[in-house]
Order: sequence, then C-alpha cells, then structure tokens
Amino acid sequence: MFLINEKTCRPRGRPRIRPDSETLRLMVEAAEQEFQANGYAGTSMLDVARHAGVSTKTMYRLISTKAELFREVVSRRIGRFMLAFAAEAHDAAGLRQALVHLLIAYGDLSLSKEAVAIHRLVLAECRRFPELAELFHAEAIRGTGEAMASWLWRHRERGLLRLEDPALAAGMLRGMMAMEPQRAVMLDRRAPPDAEDLAERAGYCADLFLDGCGK
Repeated sequence: MFLINEKTCRPRGRPRIRPDSETLRLMVEAAEQEFQANGYAGTSMLDVARHAGVSTKTMYRLISTKAELFREVVSRRIGRFMLAFAAEAHDAAGLRQALVHLLIAYGDLSLSKEAVAIHRLVLAECRRFPELAELFHAEAIRGTGEAMASWLWRHRERGLLRLEDPALAAGMLRGMMAMEPQRAVMLDRRAPPDAEDLAERAGYCADLFLDGCGK
C-alpha cells in the first residue's frame, strides 16, 4: 500500500501575477541603467526587457517606444522632486526653512550621479534624437521651474516676498543652487555633493535670495 504525500498532491494554485505598476517600475529602473551604460542610441527595447526580466510582449504592452521609456525615466525623478516639497508640508514651516527645503530637494534632483548621467546623455545625443531635448525640457526644466514659480507666487500673494516675476526669480534660484556644482560634476572636477554640502549651499542661497526679496 502506497502512502500519498498530501503536500505533493495539493494543487499549487495560480502563480502570483505581478501588477503592471510593479513591472513598469522594474522596466524604468532597467532603462535608466541601460541608458547610463550604453547611451540612448546604444540601448534597445530588447535590452531593457531582458534587464528587467520581462517579456517583450509585456514591454510593448506597457510602453511602446524608447522615447516613452525615456520620458518615464525623467518623469519619475521629477515626481520624487515634486513630492519632496509638497506645498502643505513646507507652508507649515517658516519661510527660510521652507525655501531651504525646496532648494535641497532641487539640488538632490539636479546634482545626483544619476541626474548628471541623464543630463550628459541628453547633451550628447539631442542632435541625433531631438525628441530627447524636447522631453527633457518639458519634464525636467519646465516642470521644476513651474513648480518653483508657483511656490514663490503663493508666498508673494501672502505678502512674504517682493517679486515682480516669480518665474524669472525661480530660474535664478535654480541657477544659484545648481549650475556651478552641476558643471563641475559633469566635467569630473568634483564628486556629486553629499547631504551636508547640499544643506550648506541651500542655506546660503536662501539667505542671499531673502536678503533681496524678503520682507
């Protein structure tokens, strides 16, 4: 008489199905690494699918072109920046503290190793692929600029800032915080700043700005 092992006969059931949102996250992370390693022209959708461990059928169902994939890479970074200075969180703080927090978030977005790699990629390949420059400008430059300008406008309306043109001021703030160190990092003259460096620079930039525009 044979004894039946109940465990071996028990049906396993359906395998767990990974949600599309998780699959998309894996694809975007893989794409960012592939773009950094091989450039935009040297990266294929097949490379990304293999790196992410998904089928090409799944890949094209979720994202149909390489340009869309690049947009996802950039927009997800911008999304994290937007969350980092959500208006409700920073309006509760004092004006200087809120501005420092905003500038730290922007510095972290612009000066990280990954952000510099994306910027290099766009500059190197935008002539061959003009859609890269269009996407980067729309998602990264215009998006962050509008968010900062909106923040400045809101504080001007509250009577806390003296500004005629919040959009122009937002551009100056971004340049003051990130332009010089970003150039140095891109030219391999220095490493990306750490959290302490960002906080120190953000505080200095905030004080300069508020000396001129604060009330």
